[in-house]
Amino acid sequence: MGLKFPSSEFDHAVAAVCHGTATEEQSRALNELLRGQPAARDEYILRLELHSWLASDPDLFARETGEPIPLPGSALPPQAPPWFQRTRQILALAACVALLLTAAWWVYRPESGGRKGDTSKAVAMLNRVADAVWQAPGEVPRLGGPLEPGWLRLKSGLAQIVFYSGARLVIEGPVELQLVSPGEVVCLGGRLIAEVPPPARGFRLRTPRLNVTDLGTVFGVEVSARETELHVFKGRVEFQSPAAAAHQSLLEGQGAIADGAAPPRLVPAGRSRFASLFDLQSKSSEAEVLRHEQWRAAGTRLDQDPTLLIHFEFEPLDTSDWSLPNASKLRNATPDATIVGCQWTEGRWPDKRALEFRNVSDRVRLEVPGDYNALTLAVWLRVQGLDREINSLFMSDGFEDGTIHWSLRNDGVLGLTAIGDGPGRYQICASPPALGLDQLGLWVHLAAVVDGDSKRVVHYLNGLPVSEHPLRIAPPFHIGVAELGNWNARGFPKNDPFMIRNFSGAMDDFCLFSRALSGDEIHRLYSAGKPQPEPTRQSRN
Repeated sequence: MGLKFPSSEFDHAVAAVCHGTATEEQSRALNELLRGQPAARDEYILRLELHSWLASDPDLFARETGEPIPLPGSALPPQAPPWFQRTRQILALAACVALLLTAAWWVYRPESGGRKGDTSKAVAMLNRVADAVWQAPGEVPRLGGPLEPGWLRLKSGLAQIVFYSGARLVIEGPVELQLVSPGEVVCLGGRLIAEVPPPARGFRLRTPRLNVTDLGTVFGVEVSARETELHVFKGRVEFQSPAAAAHQSLLEGQGAIADGAAPPRLVPAGRSRFASLFDLQSKSSEAEVLRHEQWRAAGTRLDQDPTLLIHFEFEPLDTSDWSLPNASKLRNATPDATIVGCQWTEGRWPDKRALEFRNVSDRVRLEVPGDYNALTLAVWLRVQGLDREINSLFMSDGFEDGTIHWSLRNDGVLGLTAIGDGPGRYQICASPPALGLDQLGLWVHLAAVVDGDSKRVVHYLNGLPVSEHPLRIAPPFHIGVAELGNWNARGFPKNDPFMIRNFSGAMDDFCLFSRALSGDEIHRLYSAGKPQPEPTRQSRN
């Protein structure tokens, strides 16, 4: 059975769904239609919501006395027949429902179904770097991101890899490494140290001349084309070489060198040769302090931008203060915000603060006066979970004309809703799924550009555009009273779970501009605020 829209068959199928009598064939055909036709999907949502609302109150249009119910703020002619008054009420109710659908971001999406199909093959994560340059070809691993089985080739610098077993490797370029599993790695060349806690006991490292099994220890390995050196700094390891079938053990302070067909020869452990690898923690910490200072300097310059309406740096002088200062030069025109609930937590650097949103009541309240032809929103986020159908980033209260709602859907879709100048006038600009499960718990940069002059909306993730949409809602745009991390669904039922949109995670460095930033400007915002310099690829020149 195939459905077309509009058609009487579509009408009958939707009615059957509303009344719970839809056949399997009708449901399948309806699902297929809704997947491919946004207009049919919008009409379906409208009818479903209207049916639900009407069915929820059988006395909606009549009092017990049988007298008609007057519409708020309106007066009907005294001689108006009852059917006319009832029709007016239905139409008004339908208009309200249409406006409510701004909130109903694809309530019924056959293609959604959450993230049931998402899986991960990752065995480790890239935890820290210092001056890391990765060898081309291949993708540059993302700092803090998961690592699947495969090859890592570091040309220079230092990097720390944390395996899901708990083992940690610090590698120094040039190094060629193959991740096999959470408990196994192959090194064809380079220098590394491994720290293996008791839960990861049995971690295996294979080289061309030695196979090493860790028994809960710290050891170093240096692999060259001619030989492999193994040095034990703590605990005990077992190793085997092609020249000796039996397993041998090394204890703390001992080492071995395998350099051909001869059995490995024992040597004292040489810790000093791996000193640079043991310094990764301090080098990384120094880089974090430097990055924080660089961001502060960039922020001082940014605050002079005459179009920067709001800049929340999330660096309070007093964490007991309920206000969130606006650092922009326009701070007098746009007052400081008020923190409701929320807790201060560590931000992008150890000595940097961020605001954590945990509970349904947590939010930041603010007011932005004025009307604007264009707006740009940008924020650093650490998303802990996408607990709601719609997770609020920055939303104006209710659905006033010209306001905007910036949000993140529970399947990783970035969304911006622009409210028009009449009932049913709105536009939802939704990106493809952009935020993956592997980015939960990591700092990411999101931005949205609403450009009324060029009539477009652009979503950005980590400095790069992920989607662009034609804008059909005309400016001016108005923020008014709004919230970070939550939403005041003013004028709508408070007991509707769909209206609960509290964000779960932390926010750091929020900006609101009264103009449309270019792609280069968005990328500069991202580059200035990255927690650590991103690992880079070797130049081809």
